[in-house]
Amino acid sequence: MVYGDYECPFCAAFDARLQQLGVRLCFRHFPVRSSHPRAHAAACAAEAAARQGAFWAMHDALFADQGRLEDPHLWARAEQLGLDVERFDADRRSDAVIEIVKASFRAGVRAGVATTPTAFLDGEIFPGRTALQRLEVVALDD
Repeated sequence: MVYGDYECPFCAAFDARLQQLGVRLCFRHFPVRSSHPRAHAAACAAEAAARQGAFWAMHDALFADQGRLEDPHLWARAEQLGLDVERFDADRRSDAVIEIVKASFRAGVRAGVATTPTAFLDGEIFPGRTALQRLEVVALDD
């Protein structure tokens, strides 16, 4: 399981490396608003896309272009993914989607997440860059 923030450059690099390693991933939102003001909106965009079956496509698109997380760019991504943009925007702003993101963040805090990315592997927590180092060791061992 990985807690991440769509505006965090380390999270984007971590995600790209996980894809190279072929690691199966359970992603949880941990938007750090104090340093990444658009991270919460991006997390809600991913969850809104999930409601139309496109979570991972939106996830990848958000990490691929972190410099464009303002609303018009989120709408453009939704359109490029073939989503109903009006539904996407309504879902993104809905109480249900906002609560999903908040619940993910709260669960991360309870689990000891203090930075992004943070990975959990075999019950151990690996914050920041140690997460990637640990996953690369595990991948080499397999």
